[in-house]
Amino acid sequence: MGRSSKAYIAGAFEHPTRKAVDKTIAQLHAEVAFGALQDAGLSKDDVDGYFCDGDVPGLGGLSMAEYMGLNLKYIDSTETGGSSYVVHVGHAVDAIAAGKCNVALITLAGRPKAEGVVSLAARDGDGGKLPERGFEIPYAPVITNMYGMAAMRHMYEYGTTSEQLAWIKVAASHHAQHNERAVLRDVVTVEDVVNSPVISDPLHRLDCCVISDGGGALIVVSPEIAKTLGDRCVKVLGSGSAIGHLNSGKFDLTHTAAVVSGPIAFEEAGVTPADIDYASIYDSFTITVLETIEDLGFCAKGEGGKFVSDGNLISGVGKLPFNTDGGGLCNNHPSNRGGITKVVEAVRQLRGEAHPAVQIPDCTIALAHGTGGQISARHGSATVILGRNDA
Repeated sequence: MGRSSKAYIAGAFEHPTRKAVDKTIAQLHAEVAFGALQDAGLSKDDVDGYFCDGDVPGLGGLSMAEYMGLNLKYIDSTETGGSSYVVHVGHAVDAIAAGKCNVALITLAGRPKAEGVVSLAARDGDGGKLPERGFEIPYAPVITNMYGMAAMRHMYEYGTTSEQLAWIKVAASHHAQHNERAVLRDVVTVEDVVNSPVISDPLHRLDCCVISDGGGALIVVSPEIAKTLGDRCVKVLGSGSAIGHLNSGKFDLTHTAAVVSGPIAFEEAGVTPADIDYASIYDSFTITVLETIEDLGFCAKGEGGKFVSDGNLISGVGKLPFNTDGGGLCNNHPSNRGGITKVVEAVRQLRGEAHPAVQIPDCTIALAHGTGGQISARHGSATVILGRNDA
């Protein structure tokens, strides 16, 4: 007997551009929305719920609803950085289950590449409104340094090596070679990664994600509507979200909030990590992936280095195929909030629509996880468990 679901993902779309010099952010939102609606077999007039994050220009969801001509009963602009759009999937499911809407549109778009937003330094661009700014900005924190601290601490605590982290990039590159839209398509070796320039010790250039424009969209629908749309709809079996922060110094650099979001999602879905056929893991840096895999329970804390080594994340080779589109490390990282692309690729895998070279045979249950902010400071984690329609 198949598992039940409160809502289904009926449409998924990833924008083909990686540098949008001729488009506005609003245009990108509208284009991914159109793509996801076409994929679902619906129109914008069917949409009665809309979800985006605080990175949307103007008045966020309100401005985009007007731009796209949406008539809504429900709107949500939750902001948790790169995990926002995985959070939105869970929120959309809950809103549908509560009868607040029936067809939820989720859109992400950004132009950091075209706009030249390549600085990784934290800046006081918010006018000092955030309470932590006065304490931290004088020390000029840089994102790569913050993740470098987490990697160094993990190495100190558990003996993790740069070569083990490099295997995460190697796996992503093996998948990206089949993605004609990926920013980086060349297959790399462990030696290539560890011999690339050090950006923030112990992280090398190839331990870092790409910067790109683009975006993506999802359509989440009620079970009643899903029945009318055919067997390409994907079940949302479970979701969970959590936050991590410095907690007045009571903070462990080797853990992320996935230790909370993961168990919530697994319990709701009624599955365990051993049941997962495919995993989309947020990969801003290689250390992000390694800590997340541990925290989600795919291996014990401190054993992530061994787990990811020797190609164990490569489709057709390893025990946990991950990010078969190349992920943020090789494919794209739109708007510095790439969580939605993790859900899109998980949907492709469950539909059997991933590239044939990386498609997981009989992919029945998939996981998508987003991480927002910085794992060494304030961050959000969100996990969704998805199931094939006939599972």
